[in-house]
Amino acid sequence: MSGEVVLEAEVRGNLTVYPFPTLREIGVDAFFTDRNGGVSTGPYASLNLGIHVNDEPDHVHENRNRVASAAGVETLRIVNQVHGCEVVDCDVADQKSEGDALTTTSPGVAISVLVADCVPLVLADRDRIAVVHAGWRGLAARVIAETVPLFTDPSQVLVGIGPRISPEAYQVDLEVASNFSAISRAVFPDTPGHARLDLAEIARSQLRELGVLGTNITTSAQVTDGGEFFFSDRATRPCGRFALVAKRES
Repeated sequence: MSGEVVLEAEVRGNLTVYPFPTLREIGVDAFFTDRNGGVSTGPYASLNLGIHVNDEPDHVHENRNRVASAAGVETLRIVNQVHGCEVVDCDVADQKSEGDALTTTSPGVAISVLVADCVPLVLADRDRIAVVHAGWRGLAARVIAETVPLFTDPSQVLVGIGPRISPEAYQVDLEVASNFSAISRAVFPDTPGHARLDLAEIARSQLRELGVLGTNITTSAQVTDGGEFFFSDRATRPCGRFALVAKRES
């Protein structure tokens, strides 16, 4: 877990958000939400941002409005995530667009991915930002490898990795684990027929392989385990989704 940092909370309106300070240095406001400050109830309490999990649509709409306000925009740009490797340009996306990475070069546009155990990433340089949703399927499909080449110079890209399930809490079968067996410190032995995965380490390894400097990667030490502070699909089903949001200020 070396190199991981606890990101400090910041209050914006009704919400507590967790910004990546390194991205502020290049004019990018990037933060993740927790599960508090919204209007949803039951297993979705309270800041559920996922419309696809059978929460009340009016609640999700209000929750998204609150996060948009925290980002200083009227609307969040969100597409339908499918655990694949498609990268969507938000300038041409619509409500039917599907993908697991979203990118823009336009200032003042807030792009977002939704997660509940998968890895949320933000990538940025002085011209472009991108957000990525990467569970084991997306990592195996190389969604990060589809995103990084959009940037002119990977060595100048800053990356923030948000809360995701820890390897201690993430048991998978050996077939899933075999996708990542070549990555050092990514797969750990577990009970017979199973292993545990470190999704953040897999993401970092893929980023470094693509030319992103390890010193440019900030990994949040916060995790989704247990679902108390961040929604966790492994902990409770059904559950809501929290967000990673990014916007270039100017």
